[in-house]
Amino acid sequence: MSQAGRPLDGIQVVDLVRGPLAAITRYLAELGVSVVRFDAPTDTLEDLVAHAGKRRLGAPDDALLEAADIIVADAGQAVDLAGLRARHPALVTMTVSDFGTGAGLPGWRASDLVLHALSGELSRSGIRGRAPLPPPGDLAWQCAASQAAYALTVSLYHALRTGRGDHLDFSALDGAVQALDPGYGIAGSATLGKPAHLLSRGRPPKGYQYPILPCADGHVRICLLAKRQWRGMFAWMGEPAAFASPEFDKTAARYRSPDLLPAIAAFFAGRTRAELEAEGQAHGVPISAVLGLDEFMASDHLAARQALVEVEGRDGRKVRIPNGVVSIDGARMGPREGGAAPSVAWPALGVAPGARAFEGLKVLDLGVIVVGAEQGRLLADQGAEVVKVESRAFPDGNRQSHLSYGLSASFAAGHRNKQSLGLNLRDPAGRALFLELAAEADVILSNFKPGTLEGLGIDHATITGFNPRIVMADSSAFGASGPWAERMGYGPLVRAATGLTQAWRYGDDPESFSDSITIYPDHVAGRIGAMAVTALLIRRLRTGQGGRASVAQAEVMLGHFATEVARASLGERAPDVWRGGVYAAAGDDAWCVVSVEDEAGQRALETAIGVSEQGLDEAVAAWIAARSAQDAAEVLQAAGVAAAPMLRVSELPDFAYYRERGFYRVEEHPYLAEPVTAERVHVRSGALSDAPTRPAPLVGEHTAQVVADWLGLPPERIEALVAGGVLEPVEPEVLAAAEQAGGAARPETMIAVKFET
Repeated sequence: MSQAGRPLDGIQVVDLVRGPLAAITRYLAELGVSVVRFDAPTDTLEDLVAHAGKRRLGAPDDALLEAADIIVADAGQAVDLAGLRARHPALVTMTVSDFGTGAGLPGWRASDLVLHALSGELSRSGIRGRAPLPPPGDLAWQCAASQAAYALTVSLYHALRTGRGDHLDFSALDGAVQALDPGYGIAGSATLGKPAHLLSRGRPPKGYQYPILPCADGHVRICLLAKRQWRGMFAWMGEPAAFASPEFDKTAARYRSPDLLPAIAAFFAGRTRAELEAEGQAHGVPISAVLGLDEFMASDHLAARQALVEVEGRDGRKVRIPNGVVSIDGARMGPREGGAAPSVAWPALGVAPGARAFEGLKVLDLGVIVVGAEQGRLLADQGAEVVKVESRAFPDGNRQSHLSYGLSASFAAGHRNKQSLGLNLRDPAGRALFLELAAEADVILSNFKPGTLEGLGIDHATITGFNPRIVMADSSAFGASGPWAERMGYGPLVRAATGLTQAWRYGDDPESFSDSITIYPDHVAGRIGAMAVTALLIRRLRTGQGGRASVAQAEVMLGHFATEVARASLGERAPDVWRGGVYAAAGDDAWCVVSVEDEAGQRALETAIGVSEQGLDEAVAAWIAARSAQDAAEVLQAAGVAAAPMLRVSELPDFAYYRERGFYRVEEHPYLAEPVTAERVHVRSGALSDAPTRPAPLVGEHTAQVVADWLGLPPERIEALVAGGVLEPVEPEVLAAAEQAGGAARPETMIAVKFET
């Protein structure tokens, strides 16, 4: 690394969290934080992976509590967090609970399945005509932990800058809704901007959207989203006349065709997965083999990236676990042995406390699709001045919309609080202008295929020559190195290559791949990237130097399945024990979930429904079928059993929990006829304000304003750059269409001078 040690070296954290959310501080430990727990290790793999890199003390230590920079505790623990904050004004504390404190669902218990049900994720998982399918692993808990870790770094950065600490009320359900697959967040480009709440009530039809097709030795998945990708597929197939119509350039036309997928399947049938990957990539077709987790773990790609590390369990066995989820300055941030971190000195900055953590920071956002949108949006929501750099020649895939002017409710949710700069980076003058902007920036974000920035001449090595304080973050599907680095990567392909798609099936149907409309891991990878950026900004407070963070979506996913990775490395399988499930309730396609974690939970369930252990699954099904999902869940929760009705995305804003937590808010966009429903804050905070409500921009909407404000360019210089095709302001016809659709202009944010194009 360019700086000695890890970015959060010297930060002290006390972790008092039990259960699956103890993984929160693992992310901080990987970034250098010294994390201590007042408990003893157990022999379980869950304990091993959740606490890798932490120190374990058998008894509480008041001196460590008094010296901590952050304390994370389960809600209701005896530790006096308020008293500690009173004595240490810069302390950041977080209480962790299933559903938050003070409102929501008091007394209810969560499980991974309950979080899926109440977040809307379960309603989109499975195949039409069948019961909703619980996603594999403990994705909801893991995504919630990632959200909490990001929130802690934000409040820590604010505390170190200002001397003002914070208290965070973290709800696992809030975190799961935001980081797993938010129904009201930005969606993939294949949706054409239509939000998830407009989806059908049922599960998607089999094979919908990102088709999985059989081949000689298994299955492959393809993602034909852009016109050029379809053209590559068409050429690969030998340009069959049946699909030569220009209509097939349109995504919707390809979906409607009853003959296209069967033709592709016939074309694939005699080839192996490896052959199809090689040929498809040569033709520019996004494609991936559908692998099992064991195949992914054994891949030459993970070996080349050193993505797995061997540790010793308490029983002396060697166990392989994920080697961190982020790289800093080219070095992997894996678990550090013993959890020890060197002591460092932190300057007393004394910056005046602001309403948001990133006020005063300037960000150039080159990000596209979902990961790119989320990284920049998270910084913008906390006060950073974020400029989305765009070009007409290479538009963001999420600008594809059912509206002609490149906006949608989905795009508005993912790009609020940003400005848009139209800039042609292929033009040498555009590159030079970008380097001038980079000299003024604090952060640059990107998520292109590795090598893209180098090809444009705006890579990290070049940028640091203009601005050594710059913090840069890049995200890609499989990372910037290794045999798979050059692969085109979308979330569906990452899920296929890492084993998640293969695991996300009904047990009685090996062809029932059911992850077709989830956006995971895009949103959570955006949060991991934003957390790494914040860690580098924290290091910059001490050293004055910038740095570079890299995130591979495949490795974020690997980290979320750390227990499964450890188990697979030992050749073991999870025990096949009945833990509840998804049950049909009274009503139209209504469902209630039930989770039983141990024998005590099973006894509580038996008592609640009045049956003995024998035939419990059938008895639960019959008992729930006679009741509404909400009524069944309330009775079971009152008996101490984790249960919940399955909510659809459209039902979330009116569900009592979200209303009482003030989780959502409705934002009016002047260029959209429909309102935009979005999250209000990234976490409930005592020191930081809600996200601002500046609407997402049109392409190039702030072009002149940005270069005038950042670089002081006069109007005549701006006009010359527009005339030369270097700067790209909003096109008049785009603006006119947007104003007509929205019924209102937004003159205060328009560019200073309107130009002919």
